[in-house]
Amino acid sequence: MSKMFAIVGVINYLFVVFLNAFTDLGHKIIIQNTIFKMYDGDLLIVLTTVVNALILLPFIMMFSPAGFLADRFPKNVIMKHAAAFAVFITLVITYSYYNGYFEFAFFMTFLLALQSALYGPAKYGYIKELVGVNFISVANGAVQAVTTVAILSGIIFYTVLFEGMYVNTIHTKEELLQTVAPLGWLLVIGSMIEWFLASKLPNKMVEASQAHFKFRRYVRGAYLFKNLRTIRRKKEIFAAILALGLFWSISQVVLAIFGEYAKSNLGVTNTIFIQGVMALAGIGIVVGSILAAKYSKYFINMGLVAIGALGITTLVFLIPFVHNMNIMAFMFTLFGMFAGFLMVPLNAQIQFLSPRVHLGTILAGNNFIQNILMFFFLCVTTLFAYYGINPEILFYMMALVGLYLTYMTFRRYVVATFWAVIEIFSSARHVYKYVGLENVPNDGAVLLLGNHVSWLDWIIVQLPIKRRINFMMDKEIYNWKAFHAFFKKGESIPISPKASKDAFKEAHERLMKGKIVGLFPEGEISKDGKLGKFHRGYELIETDYDGVIVPYFIEGVFGSVFSKYKPKNGKLFFKRRVITVYYGAPISKNTKADELRDVIEKLKDENEAKSK
Repeated sequence: MSKMFAIVGVINYLFVVFLNAFTDLGHKIIIQNTIFKMYDGDLLIVLTTVVNALILLPFIMMFSPAGFLADRFPKNVIMKHAAAFAVFITLVITYSYYNGYFEFAFFMTFLLALQSALYGPAKYGYIKELVGVNFISVANGAVQAVTTVAILSGIIFYTVLFEGMYVNTIHTKEELLQTVAPLGWLLVIGSMIEWFLASKLPNKMVEASQAHFKFRRYVRGAYLFKNLRTIRRKKEIFAAILALGLFWSISQVVLAIFGEYAKSNLGVTNTIFIQGVMALAGIGIVVGSILAAKYSKYFINMGLVAIGALGITTLVFLIPFVHNMNIMAFMFTLFGMFAGFLMVPLNAQIQFLSPRVHLGTILAGNNFIQNILMFFFLCVTTLFAYYGINPEILFYMMALVGLYLTYMTFRRYVVATFWAVIEIFSSARHVYKYVGLENVPNDGAVLLLGNHVSWLDWIIVQLPIKRRINFMMDKEIYNWKAFHAFFKKGESIPISPKASKDAFKEAHERLMKGKIVGLFPEGEISKDGKLGKFHRGYELIETDYDGVIVPYFIEGVFGSVFSKYKPKNGKLFFKRRVITVYYGAPISKNTKADELRDVIEKLKDENEAKSK
């Protein structure tokens, strides 16, 4: 992560991201708190929903123009001009506060959101241009964390100041708005600093687009259908956009009804408590985003998505059963953490898979579909409030939507989910270090061969490699009922002494398809930690495939509870064990067993000498 922050413009960009979210949220909090103080019951939910709708509509309306701008012009230039526009908008908002123009200030929420809608695709598209694909997951984790800190800070900052200025003698919304009017200058100052920093961002556009925007085609909807076809072209991108849309829809409804639910069912009337509990989701998102970036250190870890979806679904279902604000606060924190698990890899996946020429359009389409779904769910929320239906039913409905989201993501990322769960649990006990990982080719056939010192070796070797290793494993273990489905889905190859030729034939077919096949030439777990005799079984695999052997050596796991040797003076149970894997340079696929053992022994000795 430190290498990413060394890139020129990264820190400046993160400050711009922070100020953009902080200022946008400030006005929304002032309006929402005014509504909360002046209205009750169903009307409170309706007006809160309308505020959220005003924020969503510009993202729907500006889909095509926002995408065009982000693809046509340098993204740093768009951010600079959008920030300048925000300065003008916040000045007008401040004017409306001082004059008590509540309806006008209410409408200005739409205009501020319009600025964000034009700004968004450029802001997120700039990530890939600025840091490249190698840091795309870490950068998305950082952006999500910074955005969330900005939201959290904004909620606390503006709510505390709002409550400090509020007095019980105020009876109208106009009076209340005039009382808190000085807060408008904070919005103006934030926008001015954002504009100054945005003007310093470097231009990372490789090649300028020559496309032209035709307003008549936009009005007729021609751009809309063309851009939607662009989004649907890659199923992985569309699936990620849809998953994000469902997540944001659930979140939007929960946040829209929680204020009234807490007021009516829990007897909480202080906006600091209401906003504070919801703000704790922000702390959770920061934690979740940092963890998601950590677990995506080597590649975009899509397995975290289904874990996040399941956690969110469970928490939304449990909300109506909780009547204690402390427990509710803890649940919202967990909600945020699972949200980070879901958002970071999905956003990174969209950016990674999007071609440069269509990146802005796809990111704008991401906003479009998300906001269409969110707007639909907010309309449902408004109807429920209008007819006085118990808001608890909405929580259960959102849990059902979450159940579908969980099913959809688990089905698509089932193998990745299995490995993500394994990584989360194993990293709680171990610290993994991988040396020479660049020696494992990103494509083409690879025979991965190394030492065997524990029951976890197959996990340890797989964790940093995006490509799934087709491990050859004992047939009896392969047929264990509890794990057979996972082994089969993971494309393991069962081998037994009686049918080894068939297993090696299957390994050859996998290699011919350009896959990675892994096995342990020692044939069993070492009992003394030293390299044993290497069997020649793998030599039976025909070598007419286009590929190489990559040797590796695992160090640090011998003597653990997962190895066959357990020393009496073992390490403390709660102390995390440091495990290192050394991947050697690719060697010929014709390398014999004895030669391979010498290569791995040398790899071991060289790296042990370096570590001394």
